Amino acid sequence: MKKEIDNDSIVRKAKEDNVLFILLQFTDINGAIKSVTIPAHKLPEVLDKGIWFDGSSIDGFTRICESDMYLKPDPNTYAVLPWEPKDKAAARLFCDVYMPDGKPFEGDPRYILKRAIKEAEDLGYLCNLGPELEFFLFKPRENHQIEPTPHDVGGYFDFTRDQASSVRCDIIIALEKMGLEIEMSHHEVAEGQHEIDFKYSDALQTADNAVTFKQTVKSIAHQHGLYATFMPKPIFGTNGSGMHVHQSLFDIKTGTNLFYDPDDDFKISKLAKRYISGQLQHIKPMISVLAPTVNSYKRLVPGYESPVYICWGQKNRSALIRIPRYSAGREQATRAELRCPDPSNNPYMAFAAMIMAGLDGIKNEYPLPKPVEENVYEFDAPQLSNRNIESLPGSLNEALQELKKSDLMKSALGPHSFEIFIKAKEIEWNEYRIQVSDWEHKKYFETT
Repeated sequence: MKKEIDNDSIVRKAKEDNVLFILLQFTDINGAIKSVTIPAHKLPEVLDKGIWFDGSSIDGFTRICESDMYLKPDPNTYAVLPWEPKDKAAARLFCDVYMPDGKPFEGDPRYILKRAIKEAEDLGYLCNLGPELEFFLFKPRENHQIEPTPHDVGGYFDFTRDQASSVRCDIIIALEKMGLEIEMSHHEVAEGQHEIDFKYSDALQTADNAVTFKQTVKSIAHQHGLYATFMPKPIFGTNGSGMHVHQSLFDIKTGTNLFYDPDDDFKISKLAKRYISGQLQHIKPMISVLAPTVNSYKRLVPGYESPVYICWGQKNRSALIRIPRYSAGREQATRAELRCPDPSNNPYMAFAAMIMAGLDGIKNEYPLPKPVEENVYEFDAPQLSNRNIESLPGSLNEALQELKKSDLMKSALGPHSFEIFIKAKEIEWNEYRIQVSDWEHKKYFETT
């Protein structure tokens, strides 16, 4: 277990770092970072007592008649922001949200994840997760152009000695200063698309890291005069950005990876298979939390390595869940990779949904269907039907209809956030549904 950092240590650290400002951060239901800035001399008081704010102005929080809430910083999340100038040196602390009576706010995304983690811990499991967030770098728009221009013309794993390589290096340096352990970086498939992978950790640390990652990428890109976006499908006709999530359960007492079984063909345990079966069982209602925007479903189409068919396999990258190949001596690395999430989600809520679905599979011992190792995109309708392979919902609206029927997702998100999330996403869908697009003008304006 990680050693907890006490309040006094953080106060001393802030003084040593010559920090002038502290940014107290949390996320709303959509994953947007919210921030309150205090002068550093207020840090001891805020660490001890928290700081009040108006929760009625935050998406997914309280009503205007019950707006008083307060933030309690988590001292384990202290990090100096490396992109801020020294004369305005600032540090970041993630916060938990509380109600006036001192109880955690059930709609706080960080608390939603903590609740799922507690469920796993009560069963003796430590949840380890490792997400891979892809993103695009774009040049500034000129002359009111709508479609963005990719920053470079590289392709998958291309070695380019241009500004893109320099930007990635600066992002890595900043991320490591923020406490993330970087494992690798590379150019992705599409022009202007990149990936930087950081080491897995427990679910809460990983969610904090994912939020830190997105903020850092955007901040460093801005310093280079570029835009970074985690939009799932920013350009028609090319690959979108995913957030594949590697998952495993460890024994909370011994630290042993419980997904590993040396006698299994795939080297995965019965526990792992039940965890995977739970996610396959609940993926239809869960997908609206993992891929929560209208744009998400323009990525989840056949042909771009984004999985749309509900199946699992090992070498098959068209499968929804893939089991990375085992290599001798790396038993602790045994894991399942869920490939349908995208980086537009709120990682706290997405991870909570994933964990609860997996645990449900373990509790109910759902049978795992046979693996599929062929390219599912090449299957016709009869082949899919014969193998009992279903598809993900094709739009945000379809996904929300599945979510509404799910008692498990209601339990995972909590009744408050479940209802608020559905309402917010229905508003988003209806706003999109009534828009008139450029495609419609080109298709119909002169022909009807």
